[in-house]
Amino acid sequence: MAERAELSARLNWLRAAVLGANDGVVSTAGIVTGVAGAAGSRTALLAAGVAGLLAGAMSMAAGEYVSVSTQRDTERAALANERRELAEDPEGELDELTDYYRGSGLGDGLAREVAVALTERDALAAHARTELGIDPQALTSPWQAALASAAAFTLGALVPLLAVLLPPGSWRLPVTVAAVVAALTLSGWVSARLGGAGPARAVARNVAGGLLAMAVTYSGGLLLDGVTG
Repeated sequence: MAERAELSARLNWLRAAVLGANDGVVSTAGIVTGVAGAAGSRTALLAAGVAGLLAGAMSMAAGEYVSVSTQRDTERAALANERRELAEDPEGELDELTDYYRGSGLGDGLAREVAVALTERDALAAHARTELGIDPQALTSPWQAALASAAAFTLGALVPLLAVLLPPGSWRLPVTVAAVVAALTLSGWVSARLGGAGPARAVARNVAGGLLAMAVTYSGGLLLDGVTG
């Protein structure tokens, strides 16, 4: 059970990292293609891209910190309640644990034996894992989640930023589109594999969303250039 909980936590972290990177790719690609549509210089592209990267990374980090902090507070409150129930009614809690394993398919005697053994080893951990799905020794760190989210966003954002800055002017847009499509194809494939789903649909959704975002912002940039030019 502990191994399943650890695996689930790892998969959640991987999914969050993939989604963060994907957000970095799409949002930064939208910004730089919009500036490119407005005939922005390399300096303007760099300023807009870096500003978008920093703002997005900080936003992702702040959002993840608040979200995970709330989750951690909830988990701590649930553990405190479970600790109180164990202190006030240990026999009743032992019966609950026995019922859980009986419901899992164990015979009455074996279910009781397992419940007693786990209670003697670590009663709080046994109840937290079976009743709450929480490992008291592995609560999620808000700071780790925030840093991981910011790092994933930054890595994703670097793809369109470098793609639009490095090539000569006439190649900026096609190189950026190609780099973004490649990055979104990879992130779509990884997210599908993590979720156990077929990759084709996930990749198509990912790429279509990114292309739409770039098309909208590029058109907006062209319109703005035409109005102000």
